[in-house]
Amino acid sequence: MRTSALIALPVLAASLLLAGCTVTGPTENFSGLPDEEHVAQESEGGDDGLQAFWIGEGDSIAIAISGSSTCPVIGSHISVVEPAGEGNTVAITTMPVSDGPCTMDFVPHTSVFWTPSKVTPAEPLTVQVDGREVVLPVK
Repeated sequence: MRTSALIALPVLAASLLLAGCTVTGPTENFSGLPDEEHVAQESEGGDDGLQAFWIGEGDSIAIAISGSSTCPVIGSHISVVEPAGEGNTVAITTMPVSDGPCTMDFVPHTSVFWTPSKVTPAEPLTVQVDGREVVLPVK
């Protein structure tokens, strides 16, 4: 009995440690839009240059923000505002834009995040980015 408890304690500690290690930063950042073959569903593109996408089976969320190609707006952190069943909403914060000279073009830049476990692709997902929001339809 004592040996079982000694083995169970480290296993429990490791599982609690791993449960607390949720990846909130982007898994990818790149210029352009996600490849159509990976996109399962997308939001309607607004005039403000913000779009959101379900990637694959809904295991990832991508946002594309259009702006200067030399000073892109890049997603840096995703957090759950309202879990599934209570609003299904995430907020994505962005990195500050460079203070240097920026081109006057309007090019999309995509940031991809793992879908947080507390939201679901089975409900419309509201994605908030810098005071703007888009609704990503059910996957």
